Amino acid sequence: MAYNKNIPFNDLPELPPENFVESPEILRHLARAARYLGELNGLCASLPDPNLLINTIVLQESKDSSAIENIVTTQDELYKAATEADSANHAAKEVLSYKEALYTGLEKMQARNNLLLANTMIEIVQTIKQNKSGIRNAPGTALKNAINGEVIYTPPCCEDVLRDKLSALEQFINDPDLSPLDPLIKMAFIHYQFESIHPFADGNGRTGRIINALYLVQQGLLSQPVLYLSSYIVKYKTEYYQLLRGVTEKNNWHDWVMYILSAVIETTQLSTRKIRNMLLLKDGYEQQMKEVLGASFSHELLQLMFTLPYLKIELLDRKGLAHRQTASAWLKKLTDAGMVKPQKIGRTTYYVNYKLIELLEAN
Repeated sequence: MAYNKNIPFNDLPELPPENFVESPEILRHLARAARYLGELNGLCASLPDPNLLINTIVLQESKDSSAIENIVTTQDELYKAATEADSANHAAKEVLSYKEALYTGLEKMQARNNLLLANTMIEIVQTIKQNKSGIRNAPGTALKNAINGEVIYTPPCCEDVLRDKLSALEQFINDPDLSPLDPLIKMAFIHYQFESIHPFADGNGRTGRIINALYLVQQGLLSQPVLYLSSYIVKYKTEYYQLLRGVTEKNNWHDWVMYILSAVIETTQLSTRKIRNMLLLKDGYEQQMKEVLGASFSHELLQLMFTLPYLKIELLDRKGLAHRQTASAWLKKLTDAGMVKPQKIGRTTYYVNYKLIELLEAN
């Protein structure tokens, strides 16, 4: 039966796709993507404290992935929320939930013999949405043009069909014998398939992007889930949705795979550049802090400045780094040295590692 965008796509074919050809253009892109991914992975492996900088990169990915779904927050709101979750606005909370979901997915996958299962996908979306949502079980889901209301795509229906399709996808992800193709090409297939199954009432896009990062960790291509793909999708959002439709309507896998490989090439270079610049900044700050604080130099304070760029006196006290009076003296000295900038919001004064924020916002 011919594809019809107005009826549930229960005939969505299983992976791998038939008649897919690795063109010379794809193979050239694949070689570049693998090289840059290897460079990023080597950099992450060499970090003295990988969690420090990786946490910051993951927050950036969370922010951009949420922006694709029109959940928009600023750097300021995001880092204030990371410092003080109780005061976070709704958008910032959603971004922090994405970060939590990424780490939840990683933990669950590693606990299950490195298998990326449908149950893990459900746990990811539940963490993103902070509820107990599961597989869609009601008919009537259709993706529509936000401007004119026209139906763009009607995903498969209903729960039994969705579970069967997720089960087949789970097997494709975890069974290397099903397809001998390179993992980066398989990631493009997996991402299309998950988004086309559209198994949840909400949160499919963000869950799908987390699956990308987890799959690369599973395949040993990254030791940490630092793929910053969402920045590319934000930049080329229209093309992203057009190419997804191109696979569904015209079986155009070539252009979709090229798009994903281009995203890997650009974003791995971006992540590598940001991590290197953060390391340089941190080294410079360490020397400066030793001069400014003298014998009271605190390595833990330096670490905190690069994990939570918005510091406040209460945070240093709560973390056990210093009592309020000492914390206040430290932050004043850092302010006088131009290392942080005070920013008063309501009754609270934050001390902002503004150079790190500027670095994170740079492309």
